[in-house]
Amino acid sequence: MKRLRLSLALALALSLALACPALAGELTVSAAASLTDAFNTVKPLFEKANPGTTLVLNFAASGPLLKQIEQGAPVDVFASADQKTMDDAAGKNLIDTPSRKNFAQNSLVLAIPASGGAAVKNLASLTDPKVAKIGVGNPESVPVGRYTKLALEKNGMWEKISPKCILAESVRQVLDYLSRGEIDAGFVYATDAKKGGDKVKIVEEIPLEKPVSYPVAIIATSKDKTAAAKFIAFLGSAEGMGVLEKYGFKKP
Repeated sequence: MKRLRLSLALALALSLALACPALAGELTVSAAASLTDAFNTVKPLFEKANPGTTLVLNFAASGPLLKQIEQGAPVDVFASADQKTMDDAAGKNLIDTPSRKNFAQNSLVLAIPASGGAAVKNLASLTDPKVAKIGVGNPESVPVGRYTKLALEKNGMWEKISPKCILAESVRQVLDYLSRGEIDAGFVYATDAKKGGDKVKIVEEIPLEKPVSYPVAIIATSKDKTAAAKFIAFLGSAEGMGVLEKYGFKKP
């Protein structure tokens, strides 16, 4: 009974925390999962350059982040891993359109677990019967999944391999599958493959009609657009770009 009361108390506290607006001095940034390491490194640097402002970071796939914003989550800045999601945000009047800026680029790669995936030599080899599980971000909500599907549809591979695809809720979930050797291959960003270290091996980069481009914008309902603008400016500064490049991102 004591444990039940404690669980109910924690649940109530959590619900109240989510319902409350952001505290004064806090700047909430919702960012694509692939930006996790870079933005966690940016956080103390930005806070040092902007005394009195505490950066609160929220990471997930871009689609779910947009839904949170639609539902009224107290977010100040949104950084997406693709243009479509930001276009959707603009179409719903959720962002301050003039503040929108492209701040980084990435690449889509086919990767395998370093300890396995012997049957995967290139993209074409994914049709090999020995390849049973392929990690792909859900194209309905995860940008890396959309990039993957579009690229594979163009070369006629999507229909051939889609029955083998294990849909993930973010690019980091695909990376986790690869790192643990739970799939034979997966499509991730080059930065995520780099994050995988010696547990993940890149097979090849996947050509795309348009590059993986990351836009950022101030949310229309932000309570501190001045601080939000400073964060976007910081991303484009020499210090901010230095962090992004450290994690494998390219200049926009």
